[in-house]
Amino acid sequence: MIRYVLTAAVALFGFVALGHAQAPDPQNTLVIELKTGKVLIKLRPDLAPKHVERAKVLAKQGFYNGLKFHRVIDGFMAQTGDPQGTGMGGSSLPDLPAEFTREPYKRGSVGAARTQAPNTANSQFFICYDGCRPLTGQYTLWGEVIEGMEHVDKITRGEPPRTPDVMLKVYLLADAKK
Repeated sequence: MIRYVLTAAVALFGFVALGHAQAPDPQNTLVIELKTGKVLIKLRPDLAPKHVERAKVLAKQGFYNGLKFHRVIDGFMAQTGDPQGTGMGGSSLPDLPAEFTREPYKRGSVGAARTQAPNTANSQFFICYDGCRPLTGQYTLWGEVIEGMEHVDKITRGEPPRTPDVMLKVYLLADAKK
């Protein structure tokens, strides 16, 4: 009897846990295809609506396709989004105003890269490994990796890397079948 109750409780707990799991919102999930696999990023318009809109626009334009990870610091972050591949470039769109929040940076957080001036984010972004917590409230956080962080972990390190990895293709999950 006890065994039956335990089995039923475990099954119920598993069912309840699955019932609460949410499928990604296709309109707010960015997919980055890397050579080792796909990375899914949950976009956070609740934190940074202007930055999220920019990422969506650039992804739909194909802007990010083929861009290098030009700055990858072990234990810190991987940065990309510069068409020049130097960290000095951006899109032809105007820079964005900062959208700072108190949401803490953590492993898998995605933030807007910028110069020392707060309102200079454009197309570049970074994905945190660890050690990004001090960026909280100083850099706009606009997404979080929800799947594929193991692929981000495999991005070649360097400033710049000798042989940089690239984002093969970047798109919204909603546009995956188009």
